[in-house]
Amino acid sequence: MTSTRTSLPTIDLLLLHGRVWTCDPQQPMAEAVAVAGSRIVAVGRDAEIATFAGSETKVIDLAGRLVLPGFNDAHVHFYIGGDTLTSVDLRDVKNPSEFRETLDRFVATRPVGEWILNGSWDQERWETPQLPTAAMIDDVTPDHPVWVNRSDGHMMLANSVAMRLAGVDRHTADVPGGEITRDAGGNPTGIFKDAAKSLIDHAIPVPSKAHIRSAILAAQQHALSYGVTSVQDMGVLGSHGAETMVEVLRVYQELDRAGELKIRISAHLPLPEWRRLGNAGIMSNFNSGRLQIGAVKSFSDGSLGSTTAWFFDPYSDAPHTCGLPSEELIEAEDMYRNLRDADRAGLQLTIHAIGDRANSVILDMCERLVRENGVRDRRTRIEHAQHLRPQDIARFKELNVIASVQPYHCIDDGRWAVKRIGQERARTTYAFRSLMDAGATVAFGSDWWVAPINPLLGIYAAVTRRTIDGCSPDGWVPEQKVSVEDAVRAFTMNAAYASGEESVKGSITPGKLADMVVLSEDIFAIDPVHIADVKVAMTLFDGKIVYRS
Repeated sequence: MTSTRTSLPTIDLLLLHGRVWTCDPQQPMAEAVAVAGSRIVAVGRDAEIATFAGSETKVIDLAGRLVLPGFNDAHVHFYIGGDTLTSVDLRDVKNPSEFRETLDRFVATRPVGEWILNGSWDQERWETPQLPTAAMIDDVTPDHPVWVNRSDGHMMLANSVAMRLAGVDRHTADVPGGEITRDAGGNPTGIFKDAAKSLIDHAIPVPSKAHIRSAILAAQQHALSYGVTSVQDMGVLGSHGAETMVEVLRVYQELDRAGELKIRISAHLPLPEWRRLGNAGIMSNFNSGRLQIGAVKSFSDGSLGSTTAWFFDPYSDAPHTCGLPSEELIEAEDMYRNLRDADRAGLQLTIHAIGDRANSVILDMCERLVRENGVRDRRTRIEHAQHLRPQDIARFKELNVIASVQPYHCIDDGRWAVKRIGQERARTTYAFRSLMDAGATVAFGSDWWVAPINPLLGIYAAVTRRTIDGCSPDGWVPEQKVSVEDAVRAFTMNAAYASGEESVKGSITPGKLADMVVLSEDIFAIDPVHIADVKVAMTLFDGKIVYRS
């Protein structure tokens, strides 16, 4: 046991008769936990911990269930995720007819003129994959501007109403770092990729504070129902992204002051906004206990599904392109200067990189940062780190760069990734095992709204690598599977390390925050193929039950 009775404060909560996986190497397993206020004060055997009960102590009998540290999702878009909960859902449509019908039903419930947003469609799930077009939906959306995203957020579909309101037509020039898909006559089809999305984004009204607040509270309850007690918010995308994210931060602060924030948030602003934080004297450890500010997010390329992830070699199914560097990376020296100056201001750097060339270029920049700014514990992160050349894997450890990855994408993209990049490049795609074996810190997240926020699905994906189409029962690129223990650690302790908060959360250790999750089954004992079916029985935040199934 890690404490004595005489040294303990008044105990508010006891968890007894459980299997407590602590993620603490000093005491890996226990049966019981004692909590005082918002902190864990003792971890040990039932017989010892039960003696700490006072007259006011709440006692929970776990009945043998598994307790883990609260899940920490290292990559979400929290406001957008909350907003999608009440938006049109196009994720599971299978063909153009279902796409049209789903939109038709949804717009009938919305006021005339309201923008129809989000959607998360994925043409690779269609019976015959093809990109949707404005012509496909114009007749069922004549009174609403439609601007719905592909599931990865790097490609959007606009209807003709939206393009008209945004002033986009066949004479609109292409955008560096993006692509307007056009028909044979040069007319926009409605598909806009990466930087080209700004052509429509600018016409969308900025959401009200009341709307943002409602979306965040919905996102919070949704996350807690999956045992997520901490998230690392990568911000809001689009032309109004920086402006909206500042409003999101204000709402976070208001909820925090009002005691309504029941989840810990580490918030990121776009890299070009680094001066807003730097000039205010904010550094990466600026933290209220529930809200952390001090990280900046940058983009180096697009996504695999949109053929905008940046590779050294052409796409196998689109040999005319190697993808695109992002709008920021087109002027590489400007991007590096922003990274360097933000680093000098003490801000944490978080960079999106998916293609192998984007990852290699960003690793080069990280190496240059160390040369020019000196060695320090900067916790630089590459988000996604999705497609890596074998020679770049070891560089994550060498340069102390955190690989912040999203395992659910592996079992989603694995259905069609080989046709995009071929078998050889796929061997080091979602290379979780190789990164861990090389000694890199690997943190897991979901990328919600793009993928489900449920960490148990992420653990299932990392451990089994069984694609969601059922075509890889033994795992897609099975040599990259990880153990259940490694996957849980990546969603707890490693994720806490990724935001510089490992001293206060990430393990069930005396002195740390009492954020924990109780599961319906022991994921270390069952067949891993059933992990996706396990439910959250209870979520505790600050030592209080905030969700119970």
